[in-house]
Amino acid sequence: MSTRSDAQGTPPGWWLLLPLALAQFICSFAGSNMNVMLNDMSHDLDTTVQGIQISITLFLLVMAALMIPFGKLTVQLGRKTCFVLGLAVYGVGAILSALSPGLGVLILGNSILEGAGTALLIPPVYILVTLYWTGLSERVRAFGIVSAAGGIGAATGPLIGGWITATFSWRAAFGFQALIIAIILLLALRLKDPLPREPGRPFDVSGAVLSAIGLIVFVFGILAADNNLLLSLGLMALGAAVIALFFWWVRRLEKAGREPLLSTALFHNRVSNLALVTQNFQWLLLMGTSMLVASHLQVVRQYDAIETGIIFSAATLGILVSSLAAGALVRRFSQRSLIITGFVITGVGLVLLLLVGAVPGAWPFAPGLLAIGLGLGLMLTPSVNVVQSSFSEAQQGEISGLSRSVSNLGSSFGTAIVGTLLAVSFAGQSNQYVAALVPLIAVAIAGIAVAAFLPGRAALRGADPVRR
Repeated sequence: MSTRSDAQGTPPGWWLLLPLALAQFICSFAGSNMNVMLNDMSHDLDTTVQGIQISITLFLLVMAALMIPFGKLTVQLGRKTCFVLGLAVYGVGAILSALSPGLGVLILGNSILEGAGTALLIPPVYILVTLYWTGLSERVRAFGIVSAAGGIGAATGPLIGGWITATFSWRAAFGFQALIIAIILLLALRLKDPLPREPGRPFDVSGAVLSAIGLIVFVFGILAADNNLLLSLGLMALGAAVIALFFWWVRRLEKAGREPLLSTALFHNRVSNLALVTQNFQWLLLMGTSMLVASHLQVVRQYDAIETGIIFSAATLGILVSSLAAGALVRRFSQRSLIITGFVITGVGLVLLLLVGAVPGAWPFAPGLLAIGLGLGLMLTPSVNVVQSSFSEAQQGEISGLSRSVSNLGSSFGTAIVGTLLAVSFAGQSNQYVAALVPLIAVAIAGIAVAAFLPGRAALRGADPVRR
């Protein structure tokens, strides 16, 4: 695998890609592994299952809220610096989470520090992949490995987390995260930044605050729906208003000739906009399904962490197979075809999960999870590649932050929506399981409709903006 940085003495491609893929793996792992620890953690920390679910959602939300401003920081501080600094912050959060005596410290360590660390380190992953691998097939292969690592991390989170919890303790799962972070830090020392940092570039602090507040308040509105519908609608309206204010602020800066946090030019690319929507839907489906099935099996059917985690090996297998095949598939099929097919297969998997909601045992869930894994793994890579390849080198910091923010916002929506709909199901009512699946099926159908508007292979053929 040739890289753009070979002439600069950068390590071989696999060594370049290993710390980046591992970083995406552990961050995705952190977003799903707590789903199988709900009972253990709530008992140990003297809180409720809903409290742990809120911590999970807040972790994903902090990531989404900070991805855009931290993606912009890669220009001022440098891509490698942000990557290493993010790893360090994440590691501190993992250790603090492992030692937490109560929910408050857990939220500080897991939701805030790990979330902020992830937001700092993930944009450099996608920027570096885009800059190192410039050819379409090479970049798709590299993104395929990184996307597979992310998908596998999310899918194996319940399996690995369940095994660690059952064998040792849920605290050891955070110790596992800290260990992986230490390994990545050692590997990252050999990375080189292909572009010089620009410490003199302005940073839009006001825009960063407005974007973060808007996203946080909006998702809190979703979380509040199970307690107070009027408050929920009010918070979502307030969040939407703050986001609108953010875009007004951005346009004001652009008219004044100043550099905003996020250029509105990023939204003038129709192809990128469509691919961003598909990214949001993909992660909504992945994290929403993970929380739904894990919560149902543990809270309603009383399976333990390891039993619940084993079932998710089906989704892991599906994601692994389809993600690693993305490089070969993109040479035979258009990226639009792969994304549409991925949503169709995922939708079939969700319908299978719907049909087994009242069937005894856990293994009937495996076929549906396998189909969901195959579908999501098939489309994760093409969606990312379409977005990143639509912009020049100078815009990679912004688009990477926006892309990861949109994806993690999808994860936040998935966990918030499912968690809210399941809030009254812990007495054993199976109808709430169905109620939580219906919007996920609707999202899969919407994903097919959105992906249908993406251009085919012929329209995408031509000069790659990143290579100009």
